[in-house]
Amino acid sequence: MTEASSLDVRDVRFAYPDGHRALDGVSLTVGRGERVALLGPNGAGKTTLVLHLNGILTGGEGTVTVAGLTVTKDRGTLTEIRRRVGIVFQDPDDQLFLPTVAEDVAFGPANLGLRGAELETRVNEALDAVGMREHRERIPSHLSFGQRRRVAVATVLAMRPEILVLDEPSSNLDPASRRELADILRGLPVTVLMVTHDLPYALELCDRAVILDDGRIVADAPARTLLADQDLLATHRLELPYGFSVPAI
Repeated sequence: MTEASSLDVRDVRFAYPDGHRALDGVSLTVGRGERVALLGPNGAGKTTLVLHLNGILTGGEGTVTVAGLTVTKDRGTLTEIRRRVGIVFQDPDDQLFLPTVAEDVAFGPANLGLRGAELETRVNEALDAVGMREHRERIPSHLSFGQRRRVAVATVLAMRPEILVLDEPSSNLDPASRRELADILRGLPVTVLMVTHDLPYALELCDRAVILDDGRIVADAPARTLLADQDLLATHRLELPYGFSVPAI
């Protein structure tokens, strides 16, 4: 792994207790500041790979290194890894559970020991990044789905991560919310790994795309090149929306 890399996955193999091998020799390097779309059909191993990035899953073969720190079972190491790798889950309600937006965003930094003005600065910084500061005292469940997703992103940004991992960020969003979130994500100064079936969204936000299928990386190329290959997409059960064409380079 070079100093310019945020993420280095080397020959990772992982099988579940029932014997199903979810990852079968996955290697992937993501450069600092790079934006990569992780594509693949259901059951390809995408979620299993993501859960290896911050040590939720361990015990297989191979290594995962984040900003120079190798993922291990050591508690102190895992704490720092989980600060560096922020995962935004598909359902924002999995991440929002406190009485107000501000309390939800403060939860992670407070667990790191931040207090007072420093904590307040961290919360405001994260809410400003997603355009939700004016809603800081709102009850999360009273927000729209798109607003809740933006707050979920803020809860992760408040940790000042090295890598932002997004699980289906555009799912269930109306067109305006989808565009607003894209504008926010495009402006964030972090490395992005976006897991998605929304191929136009991947093309809009990521310069590079990787296809994971049957636990293996089967393609890794510039997003525009990869998404223009209809035979490749069809082979791995990926489809562009009807009528959508990839702009020529």
